[in-house]
Amino acid sequence: MSIRTNVSALNAQRTLSKTQLALKDNMSKLSSGYRVRSAADDAAGLAISEKMKAQIRSLDQAQRNANDGISLIQTADGALNELHGIMDRLRELSIQSANGTYTNQDRLFLNDEFNSLKSEVDRIVDVTEFNGHKLVDGSETNITFQVGINATANDKIAVSLASMGASAIGGATMLSALSVSTVTKALSAISNVDAAITDISTQRSKLGSVQNRLQITVANLASYKENLSSANSQIRDIDVASETADMARNNILMQAGVSVLAQANQMPQVALNLIG
Repeated sequence: MSIRTNVSALNAQRTLSKTQLALKDNMSKLSSGYRVRSAADDAAGLAISEKMKAQIRSLDQAQRNANDGISLIQTADGALNELHGIMDRLRELSIQSANGTYTNQDRLFLNDEFNSLKSEVDRIVDVTEFNGHKLVDGSETNITFQVGINATANDKIAVSLASMGASAIGGATMLSALSVSTVTKALSAISNVDAAITDISTQRSKLGSVQNRLQITVANLASYKENLSSANSQIRDIDVASETADMARNNILMQAGVSVLAQANQMPQVALNLIG
């Protein structure tokens, strides 16, 4: 037993300081929710986690890109759906005008509506756009969507666009040149309107196939993000149950350490009492 140097108190103090640091670390981890808060906690784990975080954010953006692509295609398809409706009416007018019960004057009235609908085709084609991109006037033939988190060809999906204007669709005679002012012209218009319907249907089919790909891509990106987030959580996030149990243990050690230190600090006085 020493009077000058209280070794027991020094040991108790050292152990208590160590327990205090451990308890502080428990509280910091529990309050932040992270097991790895800095490179000091786990240098390799932090590096992997940060890379995963960047990938997760990139996946979010790729998913937004794919959804934007779907919206663009839906905009184009909506316009083409309207054109299909117009084609139906143009064909109906052609059949009507080809009927021998109508007079030439009647056919001129029918032709006025026919021409008006052709103008509406061009108007729809001209105004259909998405964020400044013309979708059905032929000014843009291809739009590429970045739907992956890397720069490879597999990270992109492209959609082909084509002009659907009255001067671009039809058979041997383009829609813009058709007329139903006579029986002969009306009969000719029938097959050419049919060809225009086929042109529009072909483009809608192409758009639909790309939209299906984008929808599958969105689902795949969501699954990829979920799995990557889970993996990142395993590396970086804290196990609350385990950390809480460890904090409870350190609390007990803290209380015991305080008690032991108090007793150790009494040792020199005990030695003096023995001398006295």
